[in-house]
This record gives sequence, C-alpha cells and structure tokens, in this order.
Amino acid sequence: MENVIFTSTATAKNGRDGHVQSDDGLINLALVNPANNKQARGSNPEQLFAAAYSACYDGALHLVASKEKKKIDSETTAAVSLLKDSEDNGFKIAVELTIKIKGVEQSEAEELAKKAHQVCPYSKATRGNIDVQLKPRAI
Repeated sequence: MENVIFTSTATAKNGRDGHVQSDDGLINLALVNPANNKQARGSNPEQLFAAAYSACYDGALHLVASKEKKKIDSETTAAVSLLKDSEDNGFKIAVELTIKIKGVEQSEAEELAKKAHQVCPYSKATRGNIDVQLKPRAI
C-alpha cells in the first residue's frame, strides 16, 4: 500500500453479539444482532457501514459538484440490508443510497449522483460485489 493518507483502526470482539471500539475510543459500541435480539440496544455492522458509506458518498458528491462549479447542499442516507444469499446459503448485503440535492435540477442531480458513485471510495470498494441502488432527488 503506497500513498497512504491515513489509517483508521477499530477492533471487534465476539462478532455480531459483542463489542467494537476504535483505537481512539471515539467509537465504543455494544453490538447486537437485530435478527436474533430485537429488545437489546446496540449497533450492528450494517448500521456502521451505512454511516460510513453515506458520509463517504456525500463527500464524493460535493467533490464532483465543486469540480463542475455547482454549489449544492446535500444529504445522503444509506440503507444497508442484510440478505440471505441463495448462492452459498450464507448472507450478503445490499445498499440503497437516497441522495437529496439542493441547488440543481433533477437531471443534474441524477448526473452528479452517477459521477459521485464512480469516485466514492466505498462505491469503488463495493463495485461488482454488492447491489447498490442510487436514488437521487433534486429538492
């Protein structure tokens, strides 16, 4: 790995029914598998991935818009679903990105959303591996 800008570190213990903590302690969460335990409070890998993906994608959207000299205000919501995988009888995830963009017309919002999906590091990492649906909306 060359040209590393920074590295973030987190450690999980005991999987989906355990605990996760970042090296700086900023993230320090109990993990709960909502499929098995709907009463307990805690986060889960899909929730953490949704938070990370939405932040990364929204940043990529602003980068693309600024390069095109468009001033926007945006909000990206990532819905990450855990699915049964019929191919190997295991599990997989799918993502739906709802992107609200203020300051452009609908056609421009759709174009910016597609371009952001090409440059977002999370989109690059998941391309061809998971189903990602973009739902841009000019507001």
